Order: sequence, then structure tokens, then C-alpha cells
Amino acid sequence: MLNLRELQRLLGGELLTPEMNLETECSKIFASDLMSDVLAFMHPGSVLVTGLVNAHAVRTACLADVAAIVYIQGKRPDATVMEEAVRRGLPIMTTRCSMFEACSLISKRFPEGGG
Repeated sequence: MLNLRELQRLLGGELLTPEMNLETECSKIFASDLMSDVLAFMHPGSVLVTGLVNAHAVRTACLADVAAIVYIQGKRPDATVMEEAVRRGLPIMTTRCSMFEACSLISKRFPEGGG
């Protein structure tokens, strides 16, 4: 298990919602750009790693009860998406890592691979 602050350090991430609590523990990670897969397969309390920066990803993440969203390849959502994430209390961070790099780094921290 690791908390969101440790995840941020691990990925060299930038927190886009600085007012959010980063002490939240996450026991699973789920990487996908398909929001239907997020709804079907993601465990509540997991961190979503995605490249999809639209409002649909934030809404889906909230429905799936995720702990946070990590955007890959330095992607950043626009202001309206960020406002929705803040309103819903969803921590958002971005990393310059690719999906593969992020998943590789994260999987080393979980004995079973992280999800």
C-alpha cells in the first residue's frame, strides 16, 4: 500500500489540486483510457492512471469511487474539468511518465502488482 503523497513522489508528479489530502492510502491502481472498463473492473479506493483528460473521466472516477486520478504524459485537464474535480473532492495529479512507465514504477511497490 502507498499513500497519494508517496505516489506523487514515485511518479515525479505534480499535484493539480493542492488543497486535497494526500495521506489517503491506496491499495490498488487501475490504468485505462476506457471509462467503461473503469466502471466494470476498477476496485473502489483505487487510483486511476489515464490519459483521458475530459470531464467524462472525472465523472466516471467519482462513480467508481476512486481515490485520485493520475494523468500521464504531462497531460492537464482544462479549467472546467479541474473545477469539477475540486467540487467533488477528487485529487488530481499529472506525471510526465508514459502509461507503461507509470505502471512499471507503481507495480514495484505492490507485491501482487497493484491491481
